[in-house]
Amino acid sequence: MARLANLETEYPVLDSTVRNFCASHGIFSVEDFLIHDLYMLAAFAEQNDSSEGLKEGIAQVLSIIDDMHQPWLNGMELLEDAKRNKHVFPTGIQGIDLLLGDGTIIFWNHLVLYLDTGNSFSPQRIAYFLGKTINPSSAQAKNQFLQKVMSNISCHSVFDMFAMFDVLHQLESYLRCQDGRGGCQMRLLIVDSISSLISPVLGSSSTQGRALMTSAGYLLKKLAHQHNLAVLIINHTVGGEGGYSKPALGDSWKCIPHSRLFLSCDRGSNNYNVSILRHPSMGSLLTVLLKKALALQVSSVNTYISRSAEASQKKLRR
Repeated sequence: MARLANLETEYPVLDSTVRNFCASHGIFSVEDFLIHDLYMLAAFAEQNDSSEGLKEGIAQVLSIIDDMHQPWLNGMELLEDAKRNKHVFPTGIQGIDLLLGDGTIIFWNHLVLYLDTGNSFSPQRIAYFLGKTINPSSAQAKNQFLQKVMSNISCHSVFDMFAMFDVLHQLESYLRCQDGRGGCQMRLLIVDSISSLISPVLGSSSTQGRALMTSAGYLLKKLAHQHNLAVLIINHTVGGEGGYSKPALGDSWKCIPHSRLFLSCDRGSNNYNVSILRHPSMGSLLTVLLKKALALQVSSVNTYISRSAEASQKKLRR
């Protein structure tokens, strides 16, 4: 956490008098307040000639600490927040929507931020998918619709963790200013892919990489929760035991996303498999089998839903 000496510019009440008083009690940072007896500190402040200024400084630091954690909420408050503010986006593919739990349809009048870490963003591909999901009455209507959707997508190229943090902090400031205002709001953040940023800084002999990964996960979850964003994070796969693929970011990352889907391809049958690795309300054995057509045309996907249960499998076909 920040040192008190670095906070005076933003909080003038934390002047040299307050800092010297705190230093005399072994307090040099906001973190030091968390392990100090605040009642004793307030009592010492009362005995000082500058007691009013000191009490204002102590109150300011406590306010900073309060802003750093989420407020306590009971079950009913959480339920109301989920009903009022939390949204689930349809993917356009019914089988995957079933895996994710489906939800309220948020149509095209929202902003999307796409963080591209490998120059993989393709506007032509997006235009192709949009063309398959709408049936406009004329070519002009189709072009107007396409322009509206594409103008709501903002793509930023980021090639290292610090560039991503930069963009995310700018996004946080922007969203904080936009909250409560009308107009077009951001509802989707895509990071494609986060593993290509984190993998280079992960090392067995250093904890810095894992600390950066944890900080990135915390910031993404904070944005999702506080500003009601849907956050889609791409994590590539690597070879695992027995020749099977596994997520590149392993155990340290798996607890960060709310839901994790594992996509794989059976080259023998040309089927794509989508399995749940983690979900807050669904079992991890649910799998969707998507025909090869997924890569070619969304509307012609044949989807098979299969649930694994002990010795038998039940299939639900769309």
